[in-house]
Amino acid sequence: MSCKDKQEPQANSKAQKEAPETAQVEEAMLSQQQFEALDMKIDTLQHKLMSGFVAANGQLEVPPQSEASITPVIGGNVKNIKVIEGEKVKKGAVLAYISHPEIIKIQTDYMNASNQLKFQEKDFSRQQKLYEGGVGSGESFQRAEADLDMIKGRLAGLEAQLRQLHINPKSVKNGNIQQQIPILSPINGAIQAVNVKTGQFVQAQTNMFEVINTEHVHVDLMVFEKDVAKVKEEQKVYFTVESMPGKELTAEILSISKNFEQDPKALHVHAEIDNLPENLVPGMFVRAKIAVADSRSIALPEAAITKDGDQFFTFSAEEEGDAWSFKPIEVVPGIQEGEWIAIKLVDEVAPGTRFVYNNAYYLMAEMQKGEGGHSH
Repeated sequence: MSCKDKQEPQANSKAQKEAPETAQVEEAMLSQQQFEALDMKIDTLQHKLMSGFVAANGQLEVPPQSEASITPVIGGNVKNIKVIEGEKVKKGAVLAYISHPEIIKIQTDYMNASNQLKFQEKDFSRQQKLYEGGVGSGESFQRAEADLDMIKGRLAGLEAQLRQLHINPKSVKNGNIQQQIPILSPINGAIQAVNVKTGQFVQAQTNMFEVINTEHVHVDLMVFEKDVAKVKEEQKVYFTVESMPGKELTAEILSISKNFEQDPKALHVHAEIDNLPENLVPGMFVRAKIAVADSRSIALPEAAITKDGDQFFTFSAEEEGDAWSFKPIEVVPGIQEGEWIAIKLVDEVAPGTRFVYNNAYYLMAEMQKGEGGHSH
């Protein structure tokens, strides 16, 4: 018994000595404060087009029918501006009012012509009865008929002018004279430019407002001559814009121009954007990849992968209370495209697992520090 009592402390001591040598820290821990200070970025795995693509640059555009330059049909002074740049408007919305004596003159001419038509119709009816009764001359009847046709034509022309000015002819017939006319938006959209000021005189050809509808914004790419044969309609396009860093958007090729631009020698390729975000504006620069082969791969940013010995690792990320746990996941890196590296996972991970997108080198150093110098 006494011999056994003496041996147990020795066994425990030996176990205690072996424990630090065999224990391995399988994760790196960061507090929420450390997480924020390091600006850690985490996300689920993404599939990227790493090969089998044609690179192209371009910009966002809208079709011609989605843009409008608004000019008045008659010169006048700007009386009231109803909109500001950036404001959304509906088709038919009043953008401004203009006034000019000519606007009043057209209305009074229409009233006079309308009254003259009534007189001419009575005169024609009288001359027709006299002619048919053998009392009046054929010449007088024909002159009355010609005068009636002439005043009808003049009245129709004045009525068309009133409608162009957005004035109701029936209202004018009733004696209601408008001193100013509205300038209306011909499309739905947003005010891109206001080019006039209150009180300014504008000619009929003056560009008063510019309206643009971004609901149909699309990608306009320039594809160089050497790549044209690879590009076809309905191919997928993966692109980024500066206003949404790190966000890859998708589109589908709708049409390919048949005429080469000479400088540079390239074709325009138009692609419709999938799930169109609201903050895309025509004119934004686009970097794109046209998928000419189906070869998307799982990929991570370069900063999400670190090397330990002959092995490569990334880290899964999991929130644990007020801290974050990062566990090493072995990967096999493939081709690199920009800052992204294609990878293969050595072991399967659960769907929805989040991974770090930066600071992998730092996490490996922290984990090895916790292992007391142990290296994978």
